[in-house]
Amino acid sequence: MDQGQRDFEWAWKRLTTQGDAGGPTTPRDFAPVGLRKDVRETGPLYHGTKADLQVGDFLHPGFASNYGSGRRANFVYVTAIQAGAALAAELAQGPGEGRVYLVEPTGPLEDDPNVTDRKFPGNPSRSYRTREPVRIVGEVQGWERLPPQVLEKLRERQREAARLGVEAIND
Repeated sequence: MDQGQRDFEWAWKRLTTQGDAGGPTTPRDFAPVGLRKDVRETGPLYHGTKADLQVGDFLHPGFASNYGSGRRANFVYVTAIQAGAALAAELAQGPGEGRVYLVEPTGPLEDDPNVTDRKFPGNPSRSYRTREPVRIVGEVQGWERLPPQVLEKLRERQREAARLGVEAIND
């Protein structure tokens, strides 16, 4: 495992236990790899949301985002890390319980620029986006929820970002 992956895993653990990702354990310069288009991801892919969906349904871009001001999302976001989708499900806006779905893309994937190369080289979060629909192929049951105090810290960070006008990259 390289240093970038170790730094990411350290930050992920801190995020999901303390509500703050901090930074790499040893800050250093790195050369960004840039956004890859038409990514070939081998693992299962997940999507976290509060929407109540059924196997066979499709998630399409063009609807209000689960985050920020809720502006129109030009992409559907997926991840190969189930815990990442669980985090997204818990932080999604709207009523109801968070849900984690197993999904299958119908078109090309690209790296999610909201996380790729921001703090860690490459895409250790294995987060992607697509302009094409994704098909729901299953729902994950029994996924691990974050402690309430961690969720509240993360929601406060979301509220602060909204106050500052910070929005996800959507183009």
